[in-house]
Amino acid sequence: MSSPAPEHPQADEPYCSTTQAAKLLGVSLGTVQQMVEDGVLEAWKTSGGHRRILRESVLAHISRRGALPHSAKGDNTLLVLIAEDEPLQQELYRRTLGKWQLPVHIEIVGSGIDGLVAVGRQVPDILIVDLILPGVDGFQMVRTLHANTALTQMDIIVVSALEPEDIRARGGLPEDVTYYRKPIPFHELRGYFQAKVTERLKSRRAAPAF
Repeated sequence: MSSPAPEHPQADEPYCSTTQAAKLLGVSLGTVQQMVEDGVLEAWKTSGGHRRILRESVLAHISRRGALPHSAKGDNTLLVLIAEDEPLQQELYRRTLGKWQLPVHIEIVGSGIDGLVAVGRQVPDILIVDLILPGVDGFQMVRTLHANTALTQMDIIVVSALEPEDIRARGGLPEDVTYYRKPIPFHELRGYFQAKVTERLKSRRAAPAF
């Protein structure tokens, strides 16, 4: 008897099952099947009759679809999404940001795939990305999201242990992506967040009342 498929496709697999695609997209199996029939997702069938869906087509659909920007909800809280796979680093983010008296809500994911899903569900105000992530790495995640013109209001910050020359050797990052070298520069991040909160408050005060 075959073992059950993992919730997400493995890092070295270019495809995923219908069930995995449905979980990633947050839709029903029937919807995934219809998306395949409509050509929205690229797929094929194995010799055993099982459908396999190209992972890249699932991720591309996630990055293209519209999601509600957090700022559209009407409050001043910044939604910060952090893509970091190291548990100790995750805990450091939680503890440090939790001590700041700033209107910030953080969500932490451990892979690039989960990061793309989270952005597809709700666009954060700020995305912090490590470049070395399992499966879809930070480079691919940043490039995929940066290419989506619907996400221009989302700030992308890279916090990585990679040296600038190593980043350039891997194709570099978009010019408007902020890069910080690890260890995590919490002093700079706090200033960045504070400026973003101040900008949000000024924007709301200047907005005309209807």
